[in-house]
Amino acid sequence: MDFGFKNKTFVISGVANRKSVAYHSAKILSDAGSNLIFTVQSPDHKEKVQKLFPESQIYILDVEDSQAIEDFGKSISELGVKINGFLHSIAFANYSEGIKPFHETKLADYLQATNISSFSLVSLSNALSSSFDENASIVTVSISDTRATSYGYMGPIKATLDATVAYLAKSLSLKSRVRCNAVCSGPLKTSASAGIPGYINNYLFAEKLTLRKENLKTVEVANTIAFLLSPLSSGINATGIKVDAGMSCNHFDSDVVNTVADNL
Repeated sequence: MDFGFKNKTFVISGVANRKSVAYHSAKILSDAGSNLIFTVQSPDHKEKVQKLFPESQIYILDVEDSQAIEDFGKSISELGVKINGFLHSIAFANYSEGIKPFHETKLADYLQATNISSFSLVSLSNALSSSFDENASIVTVSISDTRATSYGYMGPIKATLDATVAYLAKSLSLKSRVRCNAVCSGPLKTSASAGIPGYINNYLFAEKLTLRKENLKTVEVANTIAFLLSPLSSGINATGIKVDAGMSCNHFDSDVVNTVADNL
């Protein structure tokens, strides 16, 4: 099936390495003949992404710097190309002191993580607004259950991101047909997730709750992102699509329940 990606241009934020959701998404777009523009956080990061996508344009961008975001938007506008889609796959939380009870969250940590993980979707979309194609698609990456997560204060922040998707879509609709959606992913084996304290146990537990008894693959999330970036999803807007291999309907899986009960 032709997803209509050939000769289209997409902005990708969040490629870390070959394990990341953004990398797999970008690879799908690149293989289909798209032109890619990347944002990265540092010169070292730029060098890594350049090796993965040597023919693409790469901008170093600190999303905590509002002036840098504004300048990035101007740079894209000066290219004179229409942006057909934007993938926002950026998240950060300070776990240097481990996972704490939510009520012990430091304000500075919470605000920084909210800015990077959620509000950057708004600020980057605004910076790109004048360059978006009439029917452009914005996609961000969230999580499958923002209330059940054990990732500390990132649960509420991802919930903020989910709400932001709808409000951004409504706001953009005032002057354009640009869409905004989220892919709400179950646990993945990525380098970013490996940095979350205790994540491996959550990952193994999640696998037992999937209906197929096999954990979600990163490329499966990327495939859903590609669909949302394509014209084939033109009727989907202000929505979060859950991609978790059925985990969310299977909290009381009989094997898991019996394993726990037998060990009480």
